[in-house]
Amino acid sequence: MNFEFVRLEIPDVILIKPKIFKDQRGFFLEVYKSSVFKENGIDVSFVQDNHSGSVKGVLRGLHYQKKPKAQGKLVRCVRGKIFDVAVDIRKNSPTFGKWVAVYLSEEDQNMLWIPEGFAHGFLVISDYAEIIYKVSGAEYSPQHDAGIRWDDPDIGIKWPLEGIENVILSDKDSKLPYLKDLKEEDLL
Repeated sequence: MNFEFVRLEIPDVILIKPKIFKDQRGFFLEVYKSSVFKENGIDVSFVQDNHSGSVKGVLRGLHYQKKPKAQGKLVRCVRGKIFDVAVDIRKNSPTFGKWVAVYLSEEDQNMLWIPEGFAHGFLVISDYAEIIYKVSGAEYSPQHDAGIRWDDPDIGIKWPLEGIENVILSDKDSKLPYLKDLKEEDLL
């Protein structure tokens, strides 16, 4: 098989390790294969691909879309290195408010599957990073766009901030609410 699927502490979030074939020409890997992903519990249709680039210290998140436009994300770092985080915001989940994180980088080419019901964010820890992610569920919908503060003390994400002088946030992300301040209908 050309992928290894590793369920994290929150088992619905899955680290996907592709097999990389290297030789004197460079490398080749499969990024996505519907049948194999389906066999491993990721049975979705992707509706949108996104690509972002950011400098060291940029923190994007924690983002999600509210129902009925909730999204799953298959995240991959194609340049540099990021600390990628998923927070469970499924109101009836036994892991509600808990988080998991992995490092994603151009070296390992690993991917993180974050299903609907999770807020997502990442911190760039290399000088520059580019992220490509596939989205399932629904295309981007500005009226369903939502988020949670990256530094919410009730969630307690341990961001790797050593070597980062300033966290760089968008104006929108700096004004996001805390998880405890979300309305019931804003949870997934």
